[in-house]
Amino acid sequence: MLMVGQKAPDFSLDAVIGKGDFKKISLEDFKGKWVVLFFYPLDFTFVCPTEILEFSKRNDEFKALNAVVLGASVDSKHSHKAWINSGLGELKYPLLSDMNRETARKYGALIEDSGFSTRATFVVDPNGVLQYALYHNTAVGRSVGETLRVLDALQTGDNCPVEWKKGQKTLGK
Repeated sequence: MLMVGQKAPDFSLDAVIGKGDFKKISLEDFKGKWVVLFFYPLDFTFVCPTEILEFSKRNDEFKALNAVVLGASVDSKHSHKAWINSGLGELKYPLLSDMNRETARKYGALIEDSGFSTRATFVVDPNGVLQYALYHNTAVGRSVGETLRVLDALQTGDNCPVEWKKGQKTLGK
């Protein structure tokens, strides 16, 4: 089982960039940056677009923290492109295609009986070490604001109390 503090599993997946350009993306491509990798169940569903669009809307906040956002599902790159062009709209980060389910499985996000991933969020530090892992029920959308809060807290390098927010004192500084 993947645990916080371990090396994050590498991957090399096809991705859709912008309105439909295809590109191969690996975790290794982002060495030196924080990576927020989130899995969602499937394209053309109900809760997923709310999260995907919120991550895109707040992408500049992640960039300001030296972080890249990567979304992933078990759908094909062609499904991603069709969804983007039929209503989801252009995104500010790539959507990864994990059709063989290998990456979702490595990250513990795959619901084997269903064949798709749960909602799962991972934060990988600039050295490739997993620093945060959160798994959600597929019916409940995650909080992008909480992901940003945790990323801020991780970047302090210190202990942060409950409900800590940027600008507040940490427990050691």
